[in-house]
Amino acid sequence: MPSNFNLAVLIDGDNIPSGHVQEMMEEIAKYGNPTIKRIYGDWTKPGLTKWKNLLLENAITPIQQYAYTSGKNATDSAMIIDAMDILYSENADGFCLVSSDSDFTRLATRLREAGKLVIGIGEKKTPNPFIVACDKFIYIEILRSPTAEKPEEKDSKSRPKFDKITRKEIALISSSIKDLSDDDGWAFLGDVGSLIQKKQPNFDSRNYGFEKLTPLIKSIGSFEIDSREGPKSRFKLIYVRNK
Repeated sequence: MPSNFNLAVLIDGDNIPSGHVQEMMEEIAKYGNPTIKRIYGDWTKPGLTKWKNLLLENAITPIQQYAYTSGKNATDSAMIIDAMDILYSENADGFCLVSSDSDFTRLATRLREAGKLVIGIGEKKTPNPFIVACDKFIYIEILRSPTAEKPEEKDSKSRPKFDKITRKEIALISSSIKDLSDDDGWAFLGDVGSLIQKKQPNFDSRNYGFEKLTPLIKSIGSFEIDSREGPKSRFKLIYVRNK
């Protein structure tokens, strides 16, 4: 992404834990400049008090939203209205919607229809309709940095639990390679990763315990890897093909 790619970060404070805010903001910075950062919730509720210092440290603006009627989520409505205002003001090139609530599915779809990049961040309990409505969806559980863990947390249940590679993921990688391969069956890994993301927005090598796609593919054993010198770069280009 270009350095001037501006993102609007809208956080559902009623639906997201506060524990990984710093890691979350560092992750968002990889995709653009978060020029708008807002979090929505009823700040009169004691459950949201733990957010206070985190908001100050990360320059996130709290938006007060009272629950006018029991059983109705006014926070969702406020987020959706603000997102549309930002869209029409043309102050953002993309949006980051932080929630595990499927109520934002239509919003994500509408923003993408307007040509905006939509990144979703939520817990693994997030319903699939919201996930597939985003260009990319990141599980908040994988964002916790191991170096940030306290000693007493090293062996606790709070550590991330990685998914196992299944035949479904292997088939997804294999078909994506086949879609992009040349006559010899080789495909540039960068293009393969982009295509996989389009097919399955929540695919992320970190879900399986790997920081990058290359070591993940190597671990499977069903693919060949070829490292080539880049013609215009000091970095090597990684190509992959099905065995």
